[in-house]
Amino acid sequence: MKQILRHFVLFIITIPCAFFAFGAPHKDSLHFSTVLFKITNSTSQKVSYIFGTHHAFGPQFFDSLTNANELLSSCDLGIKENIDMPGHLAEDIINGRKELTKWEKYLSKENLQYIREMFANSPTDFHKMTPTEMYVFLARYAKEKICLQRDMSLAYLTLDTYIGTKASQKNIPLLGLETTEEQIKLINEDVAQMPKKVHKKRLAKIIDILKNNLQMNCDETDWYRQMNINYQLNQPCQNSLILTNRNHKWMQTLSQQLKTNNCFIVVGLSHLMYQCGLLNQLKESGYTITPVPVK
Repeated sequence: MKQILRHFVLFIITIPCAFFAFGAPHKDSLHFSTVLFKITNSTSQKVSYIFGTHHAFGPQFFDSLTNANELLSSCDLGIKENIDMPGHLAEDIINGRKELTKWEKYLSKENLQYIREMFANSPTDFHKMTPTEMYVFLARYAKEKICLQRDMSLAYLTLDTYIGTKASQKNIPLLGLETTEEQIKLINEDVAQMPKKVHKKRLAKIIDILKNNLQMNCDETDWYRQMNINYQLNQPCQNSLILTNRNHKWMQTLSQQLKTNNCFIVVGLSHLMYQCGLLNQLKESGYTITPVPVK
């Protein structure tokens, strides 16, 4: 559990986006059988790539993508949503809080005991987590356990973290697009007006799924694994805080780095999608975007 909790906040941000990302195909949607795209510009010799991740996947998946691994090695800068910084990890931020969540108001006695046991050996004090953070962690945990059938007793690196680790092993420097503090603030702001009864209901549902190993909607993981992805590039973004605003902010950094580096950019798949997505924004900035088969 310790390894899982160390990285859970990094992937809070894309969970809400995934609800929209894998909806039913639309008549004007665009499908690509890949999650990797080449970025070029006629005025520059630099060649970069952008890789859309699903945060429940891990090392085995990326290692199976030979082409993606080779292209990572060809780059001189890795760019991720977030870089783990000592003293600024999710657990550091959460544990540094003074306010405690009164979980008795959100969880039944039985479910609270389940959470106590789950976090028994964790470096993160769950009493200082918010209901939103708890739900998103549990939802991703359920995707890994039920949809991907991962052995949850084994140490595990998420897909984004693993790609970053591989880049470091190749002596490729890493740049983060935002801080962990910013990510935590965003996910809590996104549902700031959610009533307590809704928090209680969805926490009870996800814990029931985990406790009883119940079937859940695995369309996201199935479609990502098969790379049958509807990018919906002609559809408007449906979440300004989590998608639109962040994508625009990230483009400021990406535009500068793409001019001087061969970048390997790693972000949640939802950030490549829709009208406000990075694929469209890169095109509007004069770049040529070419799908790259990875399987």
